Amino acid sequence: MTQRLHLVFGGELTNPSKNVFKNVDDLHIVGIFPNYETAHSAWKAEAQRTVDNAHMRYFIAHLHRLRDEETPASPTEELG
Repeated sequence: MTQRLHLVFGGELTNPSKNVFKNVDDLHIVGIFPNYETAHSAWKAEAQRTVDNAHMRYFIAHLHRLRDEETPASPTEELG
């Protein structure tokens, strides 16, 4: 079975309309998850926890796509 690791992280942005972190030293690493479903659940929990701060954003990074830099990235299979 292919392992598809996902990293969930977030932090405060300089501007809510851009993906530029105010201070990368303060990034919140939620964790690394074995599949998209658990990563999405963790992302959603953190996003809902910080919903009152418009500058806070959480992201899901598809770590499995970083393993082979020679292979072009494909669309997210999990969303299809």
